[in-house]
Amino acid sequence: MPERLVKWYYADLETVAYASAWELQKTILEAKKKDHSFPDVVLFLEHHPVFTLGRRGGKENLKVSECVINESGIEIIRVERGGDITYHGPGQLVGYPVIHLQKNSLKVVQYVEKLEQAMIRTASQWEIDAGRNRLNRGVWVGKKKLGSVGIAVKRGISFHGFALNVNVSLEPYTWINPCGLHNVSMTSMELETSGAISMAQVRIAMREQMASIFRIDWEPVGIEKLNSALRVSEFGVQV
Repeated sequence: MPERLVKWYYADLETVAYASAWELQKTILEAKKKDHSFPDVVLFLEHHPVFTLGRRGGKENLKVSECVINESGIEIIRVERGGDITYHGPGQLVGYPVIHLQKNSLKVVQYVEKLEQAMIRTASQWEIDAGRNRLNRGVWVGKKKLGSVGIAVKRGISFHGFALNVNVSLEPYTWINPCGLHNVSMTSMELETSGAISMAQVRIAMREQMASIFRIDWEPVGIEKLNSALRVSEFGVQV
């Protein structure tokens, strides 16, 4: 018999303020905590420029003054994900799976590795030789970091997720020690290929790779339907 696919929903959003996406994740998390039959959902999006500090992250990894950052208009937000300081901005594909790990037969390390593998395979579709590095989790091209993973887990439900640099500006990374690492530079898919790369195509490729790796049966869900589901679920779950 063919292997049974798991059903995950995905919302394909545009450029979203970090605080808004964070609040949406937490709302989905609370819905799932109240009723574990609430669907697993992945948010795909880009962010307005922001530095986030994870559980291990501190402002000691800023290489410029907060005054410079404030003048640039980039926010600094502390969050509950793992890892240190990182940057998000337009041109970076961010994925936030809010999923129940045990129901998907996933251990934390295995889950992180699968997210990394999906980014590696996506990059390979543009002939980018990406892989892992013992220095830090995420995805690397040689000694340059291409993608990051940082998650949090509450009551067995994972949120936060991954960030893959597609055609993002790399300048803000020079203002920090990315992921708390010294003398490490960041890269992007566009820089590695020396050509324009379509974010829309990368989104599709990433979903395809995740479908293969996690054995997912994807179903799209619009933000309006998702918001409605979080009030009185259209998926058959009373929230």
